[in-house]
Amino acid sequence: MIYLKTFKLSNEKSRNNNIYPFNVLESKEPDVFIFNKITVLYGNNGSGKSTILNIIAHALNLKGKERNSPQIPGVQYYFENYAKKCEYELGENEIGRKYMQIPQNSRYIKSEEILYEVRKIQQDKVLQESYVSNLIKSGMKVEVAKQMVNDDEGQKQLGNFRFAQEKYSNGETTLQILEENIEPDNLYLLDEPEVSLSPQNQVRLAEEINKMARYLGIQFIIATHSPFMLGILEAKIYNLDTKNYEVQKWSELDNVKYFYEFFKNRKCEFEK
Repeated sequence: MIYLKTFKLSNEKSRNNNIYPFNVLESKEPDVFIFNKITVLYGNNGSGKSTILNIIAHALNLKGKERNSPQIPGVQYYFENYAKKCEYELGENEIGRKYMQIPQNSRYIKSEEILYEVRKIQQDKVLQESYVSNLIKSGMKVEVAKQMVNDDEGQKQLGNFRFAQEKYSNGETTLQILEENIEPDNLYLLDEPEVSLSPQNQVRLAEEINKMARYLGIQFIIATHSPFMLGILEAKIYNLDTKNYEVQKWSELDNVKYFYEFFKNRKCEFEK
C-alpha cells in the first residue's frame, strides 16, 4: 500500500548556510521523491538522510517527529518553517481512491529510540536475574525466589538500583521492539534500524520488512547505508551522496562496492 506517493523538498534558501537544515541540503538539487512500498534513502554520514526523514515526519505531523528549533519566544523556527514549505502527494487505496490523510498510527522511529529500549530491557532483565540469584545463594528455593521478584518487596529492591550489562542480544531485542511497535496498514519512517545488529540480524530484519510490506499493507521509508540491508530489501534506493539524489541499484552504491572490493581482494584467504 502506498500512503505517501511523492515528496518534494522546499526550494527555499537561506543567506546563512550554517542554519539547519539548509547547511545539510544547500549543495543538493533533488527532484521529487516518488515512493514505493519500500523506499531507501541511502547515504554516508552527513548526507542528510536522517534530516530528510525528520522533515517528512514534520510535514506529515507523524508521531516521533523530532523538534530541532529552540523553544524561545521571538526566535524563528527554521526547521519547522522549512518542513511546512515542502510539498507532498498522498497515494491511492486498492480501488484507486486517493487517501485524504496518512494512517493515524504511522510514525517515525529513530535508532536512538530503539537503542534506549534495548538498554532498558537489558537492565531490567539483568537486574531481576541478579536479584533472584542472590536469593538462591542465601538458601531460598528457586521457585520461591522467582516468585519474590514480582512481589512488593522484590519490586522495591529492584527499584533501589539500576545497572547495565552486555549479556542479552541487542539483535534479538531490537527485532522484538520493532515487531511490537509496527502495526499493519501504516506508514513507518525508520532511521538506521540496523544499528547494533549483527550482519545476520540485519538480513533477518530486512527479510521481515519485506514480508510486512508485502502482506500487512505497510509502507516503509528507511534511512540506511548497510550493505546487508540494501542487498535484501525489495526497495527503491535514492542515493543521497549524489547531487540530485539519483535512483540506483544497491550494487552501484559506493559503500557496497567498497565491501565487494575488500572481500574480493582477500578471496584467496577464504579458499585455502
